[in-house]
Amino acid sequence: MKKLINTPESVLDDTLAGIAAAHPELTVDRAARVVHRADAPRPGKVALISGGGSGHEPLHTGFVGPGMLDAACPGEVFTSPVPDQMLAAISAVDGGAGVVFVVKNYTGDVLNFSLAAELAAEQGIEVRTVLVDDDVAVQDSTFTAGRRGTGATVVVEKVCGALAERGAGAAEVASIGELANAASRSFAVALTAATVPAAGKPGFDLPGDEIEVGVGIHGEPGRRREPLRPARELVAEVVETVLADHTLASGDQVIALVNGLGGTPLHELYLVYGEVAARLAERGITIARRLVGNYVTSLDMAGFSLTLTKADPQLLELWDAPVATPALHWS
Repeated sequence: MKKLINTPESVLDDTLAGIAAAHPELTVDRAARVVHRADAPRPGKVALISGGGSGHEPLHTGFVGPGMLDAACPGEVFTSPVPDQMLAAISAVDGGAGVVFVVKNYTGDVLNFSLAAELAAEQGIEVRTVLVDDDVAVQDSTFTAGRRGTGATVVVEKVCGALAERGAGAAEVASIGELANAASRSFAVALTAATVPAAGKPGFDLPGDEIEVGVGIHGEPGRRREPLRPARELVAEVVETVLADHTLASGDQVIALVNGLGGTPLHELYLVYGEVAARLAERGITIARRLVGNYVTSLDMAGFSLTLTKADPQLLELWDAPVATPALHWS
């Protein structure tokens, strides 16, 4: 294993130290393992909090800032954060208007965020949860009951963050997050496996001439393995798989996310985006907004995921709203 780490045991602590050094506009509580906006809490504003295992950067710490998350709770690599982290995050950013959790559908995350919400409710704090389950690859997996939460998390956090920034209530913020999740579908393909530092070796064996189709962001098994094919053929299958599970039709608009899994060169992601755009154009579907890059990664896994969110005027307006985070920023 060749990685830029000090020890496998100190990866998260050392990463948080680096985030603190690189982003003085954020507050990094290394003891509580919470990253939050330096200007929090903001009285009267709904607090938007998310989190999950580390190894998916920039998700979630890279999306903390005005217009998106108020706080993120990073767990150990591929391991859920614990309820104490969520409670510490609430304590740091709750402005008295309630809290909305954005939770990817993985069993550990769901259980721990649910417990934190119950404990917060006992303190009189209103907590609502938006569950993200956009991955159409499998109905259940080794990590989930139901579909996994993947790329759509970026869209949900962005539109929820924009609405919360405008002063909307917790119910309204959660509602737009549920709408964005319901409008989103994702699918991923892996060319290589990820290597977790504590394991020191790839999470699964994948021959050099084969790919894993429908893989999850922790290396969970996908639908099948098959020989590597030209990108045009591979992307065509991914697009058709997403569309087969979607309500998209000719004349619709989408927010498209071509997401790298951590080990894919950007030029390959742009190549993939070009193929996606061509396929959607053939179907009469317009890409209204797009992201191409690494947003929801799986350590050093090579491959990509595609997320398509059916976009209405409200979602597009919230998507376009100003955002200022380490990994997403526009005005």
